Amino acid sequence: MVAKPFMDEALFEAERAAARGEVPVGAVLVDTVSGEVLAQAGNRVEELSDPTAHAEILVIREAAARLKAPRLPNADLYVTLEPCAMCAAAVSFARIRRLYFGAYDPKGGGVEHGARYFQQDTCHHAPEVVGGVEEVRAGRLLKGFFAARR
Repeated sequence: MVAKPFMDEALFEAERAAARGEVPVGAVLVDTVSGEVLAQAGNRVEELSDPTAHAEILVIREAAARLKAPRLPNADLYVTLEPCAMCAAAVSFARIRRLYFGAYDPKGGGVEHGARYFQQDTCHHAPEVVGGVEEVRAGRLLKGFFAARR
């Protein structure tokens, strides 16, 4: 599966999140067999007053409910920012096959930075990880969002 078109959709969701005043992170979850988009979302933390309403969590919840399955082994996740430790744990518990992410997050990331969740002995499932997909675009969107708030 080619990563760019799905990351483009994730970036669109991130832009929509920014327009709502949310940190601009978007995610798309794709069925690896059919190529169908199972769910897509942007952050909704502020809107829902829910600290767990990260884009990754929202798409995992939606796809699991849609498929009536707590595990999604035939799904790939595309997200615009390196997932935090909470989202990395959700990816692991959902048994997602592959994680593609855009910008690296040295401060809050939980995959390549911080907790490095998938490298822990207690991690039940580690997906294949591909970082830096559309990294410049994703990073520019985040930097612009935060610069406008300073």
